[in-house]
Amino acid sequence: QQSNVTSYGATTVAIITLEAFAGMWINAFILCVLCTGWVKKKSLNSNEKILLLLGCSRICFLCFTWVMNFLSRIYPNYLYVHPILQLLASFQIFFNYSNLWFSACLCVFYCIKIANFRSSFFIYLKVKIDRMVPWLLLGSVLSALAMGIVTYEFAETVQRNNISVTRLGNFWEATIRMDKYFFSSFFLTGFGYAASFMAVIIAAVFLLFSLWRHKHKMQTNSMKDLSKEAHIRAMKSILSFLVMYSINFVCLILTIIYTMINENTMTLLISIYLYAFPGVHSLILISSNPKLEKALLKILSCVKGK
Repeated sequence: QQSNVTSYGATTVAIITLEAFAGMWINAFILCVLCTGWVKKKSLNSNEKILLLLGCSRICFLCFTWVMNFLSRIYPNYLYVHPILQLLASFQIFFNYSNLWFSACLCVFYCIKIANFRSSFFIYLKVKIDRMVPWLLLGSVLSALAMGIVTYEFAETVQRNNISVTRLGNFWEATIRMDKYFFSSFFLTGFGYAASFMAVIIAAVFLLFSLWRHKHKMQTNSMKDLSKEAHIRAMKSILSFLVMYSINFVCLILTIIYTMINENTMTLLISIYLYAFPGVHSLILISSNPKLEKALLKILSCVKGK
């Protein structure tokens, strides 16, 4: 039985390691392409700024989450040395929320930049969006930083309560306190997910409506065809993120449920999906971005030629 548990843990680490490093390589490719263009042009447009920060946050998220998972399964004693657990958990949440909010900013940017509406407010946003992007990114970072600080305090409280339980033996009181902290932490986490999720849904609905209107007004004109292609590329990115975000939100609810009943198998399956999310969505972003897609095809053709 011990050998089965060891084999199960080794398989889990292998799967998660493969997903994590694949996601890091995919996002590193995005960073390399963007940084190369940055060096050549001496500037980045708003779309590239969001993608650059999104790639950085995903690499860091995968790195910290992999380290945390590796320690918890291979060297669990090192993980619970103060303040390793607190720092890893807070950095993981910070980069996870940065990833989610940067993705939401990208969806909103695509919607405002590509959708066509005659509303004066929407036209104002379309004109000002490039100036608003740095502030949106700053707001995303500050929001993620707040969640990271809350997570640090939560992990600190959990560890302190575990120590007090060991010393005092008052399990009933400690369980009540832990449930209270768990629910408050998950409530804040859920609120952050829901807020960014709503931004993605609104962007997707507006862009779909704009595409529908454009399709009905479309004529045999090259500019119209280009506009339709831009709509479709943006919709591919937004809808893919919307689907993954929906699954992510369901995973959050399931994590709350299975954490409470200590169901490790389902928690493992959920974590495997969460590791795959940054890499898979980044691949979709590459396929919906002409510059990134061209660079990837060029690399693949060189590899195929060799």
